[in-house]
This record gives sequence, C-alpha cells and structure tokens, in this order.
Amino acid sequence: MIHGTHNALDDPRNEDVLVYINGELLPRQDAKISVFDSGYLVGDGVWEGLRLHDGVLVFLNEHLDRLYQGAATIGMDIGMSRQELAAELHQTLDANEMHDGVHVRLMLTRGIKKTPSQDPRLTISGPNLVIIAEHKQADPKSRERGITLFTSSIRRGSPDYLDPRLNCHSKLHEVQALIQALQAGADEALMLDIHGFVATCNATNFFMVKNNEAWTSTGRYCMNGITRGKIIAACHKHGIPCAEKNFSLFDVYGADEAFVTGTFGGLTPVTAIDGRDIGPYGPMTQKLQAYYDEAVHRAVNAARPSR
Repeated sequence: MIHGTHNALDDPRNEDVLVYINGELLPRQDAKISVFDSGYLVGDGVWEGLRLHDGVLVFLNEHLDRLYQGAATIGMDIGMSRQELAAELHQTLDANEMHDGVHVRLMLTRGIKKTPSQDPRLTISGPNLVIIAEHKQADPKSRERGITLFTSSIRRGSPDYLDPRLNCHSKLHEVQALIQALQAGADEALMLDIHGFVATCNATNFFMVKNNEAWTSTGRYCMNGITRGKIIAACHKHGIPCAEKNFSLFDVYGADEAFVTGTFGGLTPVTAIDGRDIGPYGPMTQKLQAYYDEAVHRAVNAARPSR
C-alpha cells in the first residue's frame, strides 16, 4: 500500500472537477494539452501547490513570490499580473464550488513548441497555464503513523547548474531518489547536498530535534518551502531555538525527533531513517504543528476582509 506525506483521503467529487487550461474550464476527462508543450518535452516550467482553507488560499502572496521568482530565474514571462493570476485561481475554485479542504496545483510552462527542441526560440505560443483544484484532505494516518526515510545516493544539485530552490518541472533527480528509497523499503527519500550535509527530502523539507532545539539545513540546497519558512518563524516567535546549519547523518541518527514539512501535509513525523528508529510523534513536533495551524488560521482571518 502507498504510504507517504501526500496520502489523501478518497473523495468522489474529484471525478467531476473542472480543470483550468488557458482560460477554459474543462471536465477532468477532457483536460488535455499538446504533446508539443515545453513542459512535456523538456520540463521547461514552474509550478506551485496551494491549500484552500475556509475560502482562503493560504499564504498566497508567498506562493506567488516563489512562482514569479522562479519564472524570472528561467527567463519566462508569465504574461499576467499577480492580481490576474490570483483571479484565475479563484475563478477555478468558484466554478468547482470549492470552499475548504482543497489542494490546488498551478502549472506554468513556456508554451507550445514548433518542433521538439529545448530551444526557447522555437516556442510559438504564450505560456500555458493549467490549474488543477481537487478536494484533498491529508490522510490522518500519515501523521499518526509517521514516515520512514532512506538516504539516497542522488544528491541535491549545485546552484550553478540547477538551483535546488527552483520549483521547476524538472524533478527527475527527486524521482530517482524516491525510487531508491522505495526499493529500500522506506516511504520517502532523504537527500544530501554536494558536500554530504543533510539538505532535504525528495518532496518535503527536513527538520530534526535535538535537546529541544530544531535543526534544518542552511536552505542553499533545498526548495524554498513555504511551510518550512513558517516553522522557522514560529520557532523564533515562541522562543524555540532553531538552527539553519550544516549537519550530517551522524547528527541525524542521534536525533530525539524528526519531521518533514510541506504545503499538503503540514508537519509529518519521521519514525526511522536508514533503519534507525527515531521515535513516535514527539512533543516538539506536536507543538510546532499547533503553531503552524495557528499561522494558517491567522492567515485565513487576515485574508477574509479582502474577499
């Protein structure tokens, strides 16, 4: 059975969702894009995953900051303002009559190519924008049971060839890392940076707890996680020591607790790494989950007047 941080409860409503493609809303089974799309051909694009809570796209500004930074990094003009893009997101949600417990995947690619090629000059259309909104609640068993990790031999890359902070469609190295972990009997992969320090997981950010102090990587070799940033901010706000630093598997194997963070699952405890037991859902992880939930509620309440 599949188990991991992205486990979701089944929801039959998803069979009838409308998918947004470049201004059109299409039934799920009719939602298609050209095989000449830049994302399909060469992974040329950026994306975001967002959560809808009580009618509010939580931390929308931070997600848009990351999206527009990513587009600028790869030299892609999104072709619409932040306000226009937000309006398309809300149009999709309204068309699906969605108000809560929703996960939204926003994907932007450079556009349609004249012929299969990585050359951006052969793009003959504007960017392709796809928005998939689904009724998606995290399976509570993921948090109750926790996940196991296996350290992959696939490293997070150097910023001078593919900056790990870039949330792009090119995810093959993370897929390779996950396959290694699955073959080793773990749920997900822990990945090291080019210097051998702990960087991140294949789809989430990694934290460990030692002597009531939270540790996470420097951030140079991991995706610029929105949830990761909220946990670091919560630690600072509530007087919990939180170190963004280099540390190795030597430190990880002696951790009191470990957890991963992501937009979909929030915080998910890690119970074992490379066969070494870490422990159950620990008190620090539970405390930080509560602080994260508070941050979500504050964001919802702050956004409501503008909607």
